[in-house]
Amino acid sequence: MPSATCQVCGGAVEEFLDLGRQPLSDNFPTARDIPHEFFYRLAVGMCGTCTMVQLMEQVPRERMFHYDYPYYSSGSSVMRAHFEGTARRFLDTELTGPDPFMVEIGSNDGVLLKTIHQANVRHVGFEPCGKVAETAASRGVRVLEEFFDADSAAAVRKSDGPADVIFAANTLCHIPYISSILEGVDALLAENGVFVFEDPYLGDIVTRTSFDQIYDEHFFLFTARAVATMAARFDLELVDVERLPVHGGEVRYTLARAGARKPTDAVAALIAEEHARRLADMQTLQRFAANTVRVRDDLVAVLRRLRAEGHEIVGYGATAKSATVTNFCGIGPDLVSYVCDTTPAKQGRFTPGTHIPVQPAESFGDPFPDFALLFAWNHADEIMAKEQEFRRAGGRWIRYVPDVHII
Repeated sequence: MPSATCQVCGGAVEEFLDLGRQPLSDNFPTARDIPHEFFYRLAVGMCGTCTMVQLMEQVPRERMFHYDYPYYSSGSSVMRAHFEGTARRFLDTELTGPDPFMVEIGSNDGVLLKTIHQANVRHVGFEPCGKVAETAASRGVRVLEEFFDADSAAAVRKSDGPADVIFAANTLCHIPYISSILEGVDALLAENGVFVFEDPYLGDIVTRTSFDQIYDEHFFLFTARAVATMAARFDLELVDVERLPVHGGEVRYTLARAGARKPTDAVAALIAEEHARRLADMQTLQRFAANTVRVRDDLVAVLRRLRAEGHEIVGYGATAKSATVTNFCGIGPDLVSYVCDTTPAKQGRFTPGTHIPVQPAESFGDPFPDFALLFAWNHADEIMAKEQEFRRAGGRWIRYVPDVHII
């Protein structure tokens, strides 16, 4: 299999899954944009030295994270509650000193820092995507419209002093130049401060065959073992882990300066669990790849059968991860009539690569389709509670995580 160089340690990365030619997952083109779409090969492998799972190819960050980036964290009530609770937890624990300071990497629309701002705690969010940064600023959040790296972190240390908390949610896994990030953390973090980040967890991805968690923005797929090894290279230590139910299964990792804090029992327990599950074995990852192909074949077969029977199928949620599903499976407007989504910036455009029309959420019930392919499966409970009228009208959901089934 092809190999690449590990972005953490420089070791050889062995490929175990090729998801084919893929577009930018959050680039929803207009009809005029379609001929100019950017494509790359989406493949994933594991470093034989430090066990970090990562993409085989990088997409330039400016192509993914730009002024018109369309994802807004506040769009989900579940995520709003999650981040408000996270902020209050920091306020009750780490931000209790005389003049605490918090930094967020990838602060998006300010969904977390809004609560920090309302508590009159000094803060700054790094957010290079202009429109979402402007939304955060309108909520009173202090935002720097730039990428976090060693240089920008050092500049904040000089102007604002050390950070008691550096936080990142669904952001660190996006960043191939991880060395510069951790050098920035080292420059900015207070001596007893913490660097906390939460991202999709490889263990859950393997268990659920949620291969759509692999796309251009998710460069790394973390495990506790790989994070601990990575942290040690920068004189940091993994001192706590916490499993999270959001976004289809994540882990919150807490790093501190080496020796500054005693690791919790949860760290050793999760690493032992990963060892027992053989998450760092290539055979485990190759079985995951085989399961991915099986889900693809099953999903396409179901969609083709339903369409042959004359049923209308629409997609629910024009998510970034749905680009992986539609392009890997070859799902276009011949199988799915349209995808409904609540994000105005996506409406009236087309899904990346496969060019299924994206329509407003109101289209879903005008009239209801026979079947809805649930791309936003990580918000299934929230969506199904909202769309009970669809079920009462005889509609049925198509799910593909952990396997293809109709409910």
